[in-house]
Amino acid sequence: MNWYVVYTKPKWERKVAEQLGKIGIECYCPLITVVRQWSDRKKKIEVPLFNSYVFVQLAESDRNLVFQSTGAVRYLFWLGKPAIVKEEEIDVIKKWLHTPDSYDVSLTAIQVGDSIELESGPFSKQKAIVQEVNKTHYILVLETLGCVLKMKLK
Repeated sequence: MNWYVVYTKPKWERKVAEQLGKIGIECYCPLITVVRQWSDRKKKIEVPLFNSYVFVQLAESDRNLVFQSTGAVRYLFWLGKPAIVKEEEIDVIKKWLHTPDSYDVSLTAIQVGDSIELESGPFSKQKAIVQEVNKTHYILVLETLGCVLKMKLK
């Protein structure tokens, strides 16, 4: 069975994941904890890592079952076909979310456009291209995962 990406209504990620779980579809909605500022207080809340996306694992023939959830809009497509996410990529996301917040990062003479391989952390052994080098952070493009990683320097 493949992992697919379902596009949801805005702010419906958790509701869709819950509804799909109730009908027996395995789904994954990665959540991160962030601090939000209101006028009178700060509060830690959990928000989806990917806005309006939920990952579902099901057989090709069962793809229409997803639309039993009222918040599911459509599948994410890549090159005219439903986008398939590899099991390893889902595992990398899960591993990344369950690891500590700090890593030892050392960069030596890295310049924009260099291709590097990450040595530690949840994205270890992933190839990345350096997009930006700054005094406070580095921005790396992880091509295999199709995402941009911003690494803050402390």
